[in-house]
Amino acid sequence: MSHSVPDWLGKALHNPGSGHGGLVAAQLADERMFERGGFKLTSAAFADGGELDPCFTADEEDAVAPPLEWTAPPPGAQEVVLVVEDPDAPGDKPFCHWLVWGMPGQKGQILEGEIPLRVGKNSFGNSEWLLPDPPTGADPHDYVFQLFALDLPLTLMPGASREELVEAMKGHVTAVSLLTGTYAREEGGDYDWDAEDED
Repeated sequence: MSHSVPDWLGKALHNPGSGHGGLVAAQLADERMFERGGFKLTSAAFADGGELDPCFTADEEDAVAPPLEWTAPPPGAQEVVLVVEDPDAPGDKPFCHWLVWGMPGQKGQILEGEIPLRVGKNSFGNSEWLLPDPPTGADPHDYVFQLFALDLPLTLMPGASREELVEAMKGHVTAVSLLTGTYAREEGGDYDWDAEDED
């Protein structure tokens, strides 16, 4: 996939490549929105640019989504939305691992393994955290956790697609924060990277 990476996004990422230009943040945010008002996403499980523990990936049988927490968004925020994508996956757009919305526009968190109320379809068409499972022997993939503050509450029902979520968010993003985890598989996985993207 080949996309132009906005300057602000390139500076915010550790190892930007052409695939990063396809991230939702590249479509909906700009330099003025990045960490506006101190809005920041972090995790107790990994540092920005750090490696994900196998317990959050397809390498472990009982793997779950990592814990996340964020500071208060700028005043006027009505909702917070999380999008997690792998821009290093083959294909014409990033591989979608998680879509979560319906979270209050305030300081908040998602606990380790927590199942949020409103989750959309990942690239496999399932409404859940899609475990990172890059091809064996590949360079580490980036998993970019993108947190958006919106100026209105979304009316999307659970199970919406990435495209539906992006369309609903257009023109309503007031701030964004990014957190990147990396992962490289040491053993073979079961993913079919040529599977039809059901977004």
